[in-house]
Amino acid sequence: MGSARPSVRPSVRPDRPVPSGRGTRRRPVRRAAGYLLLAAAVGAGATALYPQWREAHQPPPELTVRYKAGTPASAATARPWLEVVNTSDHRVRLADVAVRYYFTQDGGSPYAFNCVQASVGCSEVDGRTVAMDRPTPTADHYLEVTFTKAAGTLAAGAKSGAIGVQLYRPGGKVDQRDDRSFSAAHDTFQASKLVTGYLDGRHVWGDEPAGDAGTSPRGAAAGAARPAAPPGIVFDDFRYSGPRDPALRAHGWLVRTSGGGPGIHDTWSAGGVDFPAEEDALGGQVLRLRAATDGTRRGTRQAEVHTTGTKFLTGTFAARIHFTDEPTSGRNGDHVNETFYMISPHHHAEYSELDNEYQPNGGWGAPGPRLDTTTWRSAREGDRVTRATTSSLKGWHTLVTTAAHGVVTYSLDGHELFRTGGKYYPTQNMSVNFNAWFVDLPFAGKRTWDMKVDWFYHDARKAQSLTEVEKAVDGLAADGTGYVNTVREP
Repeated sequence: MGSARPSVRPSVRPDRPVPSGRGTRRRPVRRAAGYLLLAAAVGAGATALYPQWREAHQPPPELTVRYKAGTPASAATARPWLEVVNTSDHRVRLADVAVRYYFTQDGGSPYAFNCVQASVGCSEVDGRTVAMDRPTPTADHYLEVTFTKAAGTLAAGAKSGAIGVQLYRPGGKVDQRDDRSFSAAHDTFQASKLVTGYLDGRHVWGDEPAGDAGTSPRGAAAGAARPAAPPGIVFDDFRYSGPRDPALRAHGWLVRTSGGGPGIHDTWSAGGVDFPAEEDALGGQVLRLRAATDGTRRGTRQAEVHTTGTKFLTGTFAARIHFTDEPTSGRNGDHVNETFYMISPHHHAEYSELDNEYQPNGGWGAPGPRLDTTTWRSAREGDRVTRATTSSLKGWHTLVTTAAHGVVTYSLDGHELFRTGGKYYPTQNMSVNFNAWFVDLPFAGKRTWDMKVDWFYHDARKAQSLTEVEKAVDGLAADGTGYVNTVREP
């Protein structure tokens, strides 16, 4: 790209006649030889002269893809940073763009993708991993990044801004040394032809490995991009690499490590949160919350994941949750609480709280198994209304809590459990929470309890039935959506 353009046309200034003999000038001879060499190069195409001339005269590509590495060669996750530059002379829809990052898969487990940062918003960025038909030593898969119809357009010469994505193997590290598109030397954004770009399904940037074009880019053909999610929606199927995954925070979740209650105070730990692979889960992974203890406060660990903001008030709150009646290890008998609830900050004189609390062995003197559905008006004791469903909920269940038109409704697998309203209708914005904790520590000995969450869904606009929730969730999953958030901050 940096070599000087060769001269392909000598001067046309006529030479003066020269006498014959020893003093004869040789410039016309050299010029004729130059014509012959150029003709030979053009005709045979076998020298470097013509390719350089051709490259210098080609128009710029319609897109340029810039890349920088976000992690070293060996890491828990691969974090390629990508940027699309519109190098054409016309406006380009991002929904018509696809970018492919090539890698070799380590181990037998499939890779997962998530978006960490994007100027257009991670809700408008899609990703999928695809096995190549003709693998090479440095590429047997590629990550394809595309955009929704709401991602907007790029004017001529404009950039998409940095797009931070992650590739990871649930439970394992990645080795990027043999990944075609990885380059540790790219510690700042640089144009990379080892990452390919497509516009309207056409290959317009970069070098495909071994001529393998793969499948047609998804969403890169006009009209094929995933439509934008409607406003007021949050959905997450919990595809994360671990409790410290930056995408988790970017998507609005926080792993609790602060002090306080409920349960055994000051025992909240990130060590109780992970995202293991699960074959039957919607996104292939689950959020697992593990409460563990040896019977002492010092040896106790409780787990909680909650939203970073309190922008939730009314509408539909739904989650598919796996409850357990027995510990994963150790002796049974703990008064453990497996919960899904919405709550506003406690500093309000009056606050809002909508609880789903499952206690397989009961608690506070009440027998189990039981699911308590409770609406609180304030933190004052007794300022609530509650209903207990006394049956085992071992296994997977879908809980739906709705707040609309002055009525709060709790349901389990489509069956209504409890209704509240009046002064117990939520009035303060809330966060969404999942946690597993101990009411008390009745005996010594090590044991662990696991609660799992497949997905969370919220529609701020209206109350939805289980059928409507499942239709919406299935539709998002069918579009390849693992996360979306179109709820505005209050």
